[in-house]
Amino acid sequence: MGNDALELGGLVFASRLFVGTGKYKGMDETRAALEASGATVVTVAVRRVDVSDRGEQSLIGYLLSKPYTILPNTAGCYTADDAVRTARLAREMLDTPLVKLEVLGDDKTLFPDVPATLEAARILVDDGFTVLPYTSDDPITARKLEDLGCAAVMPLAAPIGSGLGIRNPYNLEIILEHANVPIIVDAGVGTASDAAVAMELGCAGVLMNTAIAGAKDPVLMASAMRKAVEAGREAYHAGRIPKKLYATASSPLEGVIGSTRS
Repeated sequence: MGNDALELGGLVFASRLFVGTGKYKGMDETRAALEASGATVVTVAVRRVDVSDRGEQSLIGYLLSKPYTILPNTAGCYTADDAVRTARLAREMLDTPLVKLEVLGDDKTLFPDVPATLEAARILVDDGFTVLPYTSDDPITARKLEDLGCAAVMPLAAPIGSGLGIRNPYNLEIILEHANVPIIVDAGVGTASDAAVAMELGCAGVLMNTAIAGAKDPVLMASAMRKAVEAGREAYHAGRIPKKLYATASSPLEGVIGSTRS
């Protein structure tokens, strides 16, 4: 396929798998899983991690010592004001314009608060951020976020941490059909086949945390997700055969000995 790197906000990434850093049992497991994933973009919850701790055994210290791109996220924010404040803190502490914008509607479903997300995205884009917003799988909302100037749009596949996989591939197809920015599936992936399906649909990437960190063997699952994203991307470029109700012979019957076909 040649050079199929992902371009995002003026940056180029070799891997289309984005991974989170929460829920691991410790730093050793975190390191091993991140390395097995092959990811180059790693997201960090600014409200839950001490981003000022740059020690050898700290998460931020480790990430800064490796060729990772840190993607701060505003997880845990329930208002546009909180999300904007958290993003600005991350930019100051980590010296990056990147932000994964999350504005949640409630603490049970963790669905996005769409109006608040749109408001926060508008403010952050105007403030010079490269905004990657977590949102619902609504095509209209995706278009509005793109129109605001977001560098990508990140619709959920299913509720955060649910592992249900892509619940509405048809909405994703509509979003992909009309988008002029990368579409990255965020939340709900449970296993490698879910990631492959997202990539086969034409998504530019997949972001996950629980699917890897919550697996019985996180390091092995990270490796599986890496391969799934790569395989799904290749299958998308290869172009799948059309789905048909009836069988089609793999080899033509014309000219076969004993055939009555002419």
